[in-house]
Amino acid sequence: MINLENKVALITGGSRGIGAACAILLAKAGANIVISYKSNYRAANKVLKDIKILNRQAFAIKCDVENFKEVDKTVKKIIDEFGRIDILINNAGVWTSSSIEKMSEKTWDQTIDINLKGTMNFCKAVAPYMKKQKSGRIINISSTAGQRGEAFHSHYAASKGGIISFTKSIAVELIPFGIYVNCVAPGWVLTDLTIPYLKNKKNLTDVLAKIPRNKIATPEEIAGPVLFLSSDLSNNIVGEVLNVNGGSVLCG
Repeated sequence: MINLENKVALITGGSRGIGAACAILLAKAGANIVISYKSNYRAANKVLKDIKILNRQAFAIKCDVENFKEVDKTVKKIIDEFGRIDILINNAGVWTSSSIEKMSEKTWDQTIDINLKGTMNFCKAVAPYMKKQKSGRIINISSTAGQRGEAFHSHYAASKGGIISFTKSIAVELIPFGIYVNCVAPGWVLTDLTIPYLKNKKNLTDVLAKIPRNKIATPEEIAGPVLFLSSDLSNNIVGEVLNVNGGSVLCG
């Protein structure tokens, strides 16, 4: 039912975790894929190989999402290659831990710059092209932390809460041009960012106790809702936050 044939999808942070799962699932639906990555070309290349097996076009671009000049250059390369960008998934992010009194300015700035500014940078760079083609889908990846806060992760929660407000704001700006902007807010997901924490048995027990589903999500379980928002099935959804958290935060 979902057909993204000949659509061009750009996934930031697409070399691993949720981003990689989104890239592969959208390719299965027919999209051609571009992923951005920060440093790990080997991981990015593996994703490309998985996509090319599906007979879709795919390539990766190294990009620091917090640097607008690099972002703008990346977007122009994609336009030169494909002539359009139909779907933007802002997934690139970092997750670190710190109490407020011990948090360094560097830690705070890095989290806000990558998670929030990076999202803004790609939206800013892509919007003119989507306006010109009078269509587009932008899906920003937030978090339950951005909805309820998270002790010892205040910088992360602030960045993800900012993404939610940013999404709602530009959704109203861009929908008159046929550009749909929405947000997916995952809870705990098994990725290379969270696995070290969840390997601790007590941590895992504490986390599972707060999830009614009693299961940590896989990246593929986040990619499914992203695919839905990338498709025509979500044509009446604008500026929404889709909660994908196993029941841990019931705020929809």
